[in-house]
Amino acid sequence: MLKSAFILGCAITSAVATGLLVVRHEGFTSRGDETAIVAQTSQSQSLSSPSSIGGVTAIPKAADGHYWAEARVNTTTVKFLVDTGASVVALTPQDARRLGINLNTLTYDQDVTTASGKTQAARVVIDHMQIGQSQMDNVEALVIPDGLSSSLLGMSYLGRLSRFEATQGSLILRP
Repeated sequence: MLKSAFILGCAITSAVATGLLVVRHEGFTSRGDETAIVAQTSQSQSLSSPSSIGGVTAIPKAADGHYWAEARVNTTTVKFLVDTGASVVALTPQDARRLGINLNTLTYDQDVTTASGKTQAARVVIDHMQIGQSQMDNVEALVIPDGLSSSLLGMSYLGRLSRFEATQGSLILRP
């Protein structure tokens, strides 16, 4: 119940902040504000490459309408679908293998619900994760053997940022 309230609170805060940001920066006019600068930078770059200014990272919205983040996980690059509805970072078996996780030694004892239905997942801890200027150590994650087409960047990473916000064109991460 507390987890649901937290997620709802994050969603409401994000929605309000996004509305204020869009109204305040309509047309992305620069007034010396770093958010306006990040918005301008993300609009001028390719939709797949994040930009970083002053510690703030902007992930451009992809053509499919989603935010896709390339993260450095330990020493490997992993492409994540940003999912604020996911409580934790979720790894596909393929990405977990690429990270050096031995799937045969994991204990699949965590009940999870994906878009494909209910399944069991294994809890792991990611030593180091970095997206642009934002980096975290000891990030809680789950390896989900069935039901994910891509790994998910969930709240066990996003919730540790000082702030994140969605605008019409990008997702802004503040370490």
